[in-house]
Amino acid sequence: MSLRFFAALALVSPAEGGESFLGLPMWIWQLANLVAFLGVLVYFVARPLAQAFARRQQAVEERIVQARKKREEAARLETEIHERMARLDRDLADVRARGLAEGESARAALIRKADEEAERVRREAEQEIARRLAFAKEELRRAAADLTSSAALARLSSEITDEDRRRLLDEAVAELPQRS
Repeated sequence: MSLRFFAALALVSPAEGGESFLGLPMWIWQLANLVAFLGVLVYFVARPLAQAFARRQQAVEERIVQARKKREEAARLETEIHERMARLDRDLADVRARGLAEGESARAALIRKADEEAERVRREAEQEIARRLAFAKEELRRAAADLTSSAALARLSSEITDEDRRRLLDEAVAELPQRS
């Protein structure tokens, strides 16, 4: 249809009401003006817009890759914490078993020795048990803190934005030297 329309316009002579410029009908000049305008519009708007969209897509893909890496690291940390917790439980049972064994051997020695010597041996055994138990408890607290932080990280990762994550990370890093 448009080709017929332009052909019909071309057949209209300037004497029939059509204006002309430099011997060409005005509609040809208007068409040339429209084509030039659309060309300039494509050159100055469409190309930069396409480039901006491409950069934005690349930034989103990079964020996805970073999020996958963080998720893998969180899963690795969670596994490590579970292993530590199991090891701590075994160590705590060993400490208790050794403490009980040491207590029994100390009691047998108390029977053979004087009351004064027996009291000293018992105090040493209790101090050792208390020290090892305190150490095991501290390790257990640390592991529980690590597990809690990993669970919190997983939950926060699903509930907060990247800006919140950056702010919380900066605050946590700032608090680390204060805790030590």
